[in-house]
Amino acid sequence: MKIETVIDAEIELLTAIKNSDVLVLEKMLHDDLLFNLPDGQTITKAFDLETYRSGKMKIDFLEASDQIINVIDDSAVVAVTISLKGLYETTPINGVFKYIRVWKQFENNLKVIAGSCIQLA
Repeated sequence: MKIETVIDAEIELLTAIKNSDVLVLEKMLHDDLLFNLPDGQTITKAFDLETYRSGKMKIDFLEASDQIINVIDDSAVVAVTISLKGLYETTPINGVFKYIRVWKQFENNLKVIAGSCIQLA
């Protein structure tokens, strides 16, 4: 796996998140995904997709920086800082978050198999 492939996948994923593009997210997230939220809750792919499908999650601004990518065989670990502004139901989201995402190569596409997020500021 090439780092460029992971960079492209990250851009596609963040664009899909910003646009609430459920079809792209459906393709990029593994069915058995586990993701830890800043409050400690662990969510699944189905839960994540439903927040976008239902319109509960609205992203107004998303910008990535300080990206580190380690490729390990057919997997990649990405650490990235993301500035976010948006709304979850009626709760404003406004802050800087540190994400870690694990990508794995499956046949002809990369999928996110795990991730976690903490709030920095």
